[in-house]
Amino acid sequence: MLFREYDFLNQNVKNRFVVAPMTRVSAEEDGKPNDTMKDYYTRFAKGGFGTIVTEGIYPDQSFSQGYSHQPGLATAIHADGWKPIVDAVHEEGTAIIAQLMHAGAQMQANRYSDESIAPSAVQPKGEQLSFYGGSGPFPVPRAMDDHDFREVKESFVHSALRAKEAGFDGVELHGANGYLLDQFLTDYFNLRNDEYGGSPENRVKFVLEVIEEVRAAVGEDYPVGIRISQAKAADGEHKWAGGEEEARTIFEALGNAPLDFVHTTDPDAAASSFGENTKTLAEAAKLFSGLPVIANGKLTDPVKAAQLLKEGQADLIAVGTGALANPDLPNLIDKGEDLREFDFKEIMLPQANIKDHELNQNIFNG
Repeated sequence: MLFREYDFLNQNVKNRFVVAPMTRVSAEEDGKPNDTMKDYYTRFAKGGFGTIVTEGIYPDQSFSQGYSHQPGLATAIHADGWKPIVDAVHEEGTAIIAQLMHAGAQMQANRYSDESIAPSAVQPKGEQLSFYGGSGPFPVPRAMDDHDFREVKESFVHSALRAKEAGFDGVELHGANGYLLDQFLTDYFNLRNDEYGGSPENRVKFVLEVIEEVRAAVGEDYPVGIRISQAKAADGEHKWAGGEEEARTIFEALGNAPLDFVHTTDPDAAASSFGENTKTLAEAAKLFSGLPVIANGKLTDPVKAAQLLKEGQADLIAVGTGALANPDLPNLIDKGEDLREFDFKEIMLPQANIKDHELNQNIFNG
């Protein structure tokens, strides 16, 4: 099943393998993509992946940037920098989606502002991630006001239009891993007492408004999806307090929104996500939203991944660290060859930027 074509992004993608979004902090200081990133993404396309979701791209020149050397889609210069990458990936017959990410409270570095914003003035749990260039606790954000609400929605709209103009096959709104949209969904991040806080129905409202405005801007035929998780980058054990019922509320709302897909990420996509003998996150998304689902989380093993597809819990399989270790993972699986083990130290330390040895390794020998 992994090698079957699938009608996705208004086209037939060649297989069910997706490169998961992974922060690589390798853009220019001003956020412009570069040749190193082009070589990095092209390797996955040459390696047989049917679809690539980019690393999180910041959408504005205000509060959205989360990491130093993170790529942007905040300006026409950024968009122009993405065009050669998109073209190179397309030349290999692979689709590419731009993931639009507002860091919110999980800001480690921002060249445009020393201040961070969030639904409420709540400091993220845990410490900044050293391999993304941070250290110490996160700053306490400022609670968003009406002006911030308008500016954030406009930033997603304008960056989505730039992604479309750059040739991306669709956009994915980053609503996972503790970044801004996920902060609205999260009970301890969102302490608002207005229409955007309190119940899960209220906490999903801002996310839906962003989706609606992006859809109105890009048109009915341009694919728009969202990534969803319970865990955060700095709080990996977090679970929704309402369990499956909260999942139902969130995913049903997303299913009624003008979305084309949901991308779930969990520490283990095949494991119960809401307690023992409960649904997986992907299964909940599929059942409650009715949308195509990309599942991510320890799915490098092709047997395990194919089982998720066979059971109807997901439609596509996103691979993260397995893809870093095996940029040619689909080709290796197709040939029946062994996969390489992911070496965290070699790839992610001292910082998670793209290493020369990743690009110089010859992965395409038969």
